[in-house]
Amino acid sequence: MDILIALVPMFAWGSIGLVSGKIGGDANQQTLGMTIGAFLFSIVTIFVLQPTVTIWVIVIGFLSGVFWSIGQNGQFHGMKHLGVSVGLPLSTGMQLILNTVAGAVFFHEWTKSKDYFMGILALIFLVTGAYLTARQDDNSQPKTNQKMLNFSKGFRALIFSTIGYGSYTILITWAKLDPAAVILPQSIGMLAGASAFAFKKVEVNQFVWKNMICGLLWGAGNVCMLLTLQKVGLAVSFSLSQMGIIISTLGGIFILGETKTRKEMTYVILGCLLVILGGILLGYMKTA
Repeated sequence: MDILIALVPMFAWGSIGLVSGKIGGDANQQTLGMTIGAFLFSIVTIFVLQPTVTIWVIVIGFLSGVFWSIGQNGQFHGMKHLGVSVGLPLSTGMQLILNTVAGAVFFHEWTKSKDYFMGILALIFLVTGAYLTARQDDNSQPKTNQKMLNFSKGFRALIFSTIGYGSYTILITWAKLDPAAVILPQSIGMLAGASAFAFKKVEVNQFVWKNMICGLLWGAGNVCMLLTLQKVGLAVSFSLSQMGIIISTLGGIFILGETKTRKEMTYVILGCLLVILGGILLGYMKTA
């Protein structure tokens, strides 16, 4: 059951890039709209669950939310410059390396030689799959409706994104907080961070309000990931959540119209299969 809950972020988060890409707006508008939606989601959640919220929960939750806003803003910028079908898989691979290593080394989630063997093998499958889904044909350039392709700018944005996202998940795992209690202060930190990025840069218009839908999707995925972090660990929970690149990659091609050559489609199919295989192996680790 824990594994099934851990898979919810895959569908919820994997759809965010597609929804935001379809809605439009710049990266700051998308981040701000998404955080407003997440904030509304957290208010409803905390009233329903009524957890105990302490000063420690507020501080850690707020900081994790600020780190998340850095990660999400960087990812939106990366997708603008690289396209969803390239930017999100690259972002996923970078996050997988950071969070899996952190879970295994810093939080001692892998204790046996079998854990390291299967975990590293699963990570190789996932990262290789992410690389293949983002790989470009040397003889072509991907075409996206953003018309802003710039690999160096996109990659730099994803480095900042990975640091922000990694700090967000690692901090929450280290603090071992009640998932229900941390949601509201976390969303306040997210909103504060997004507002800082948007200050004097963003026109608050329909793109901001429509991107609130992404916040609702993120909130649903976040609740499920926080619920499973303590049960299956950071390395497994986060890795399973990132299998959403299958949805974002294929959706970027078939929904957002990001074209691929025949060779690139072969890479995409092989990459998706490797990501699925890696996810299955991680799930097996927790049931074996």
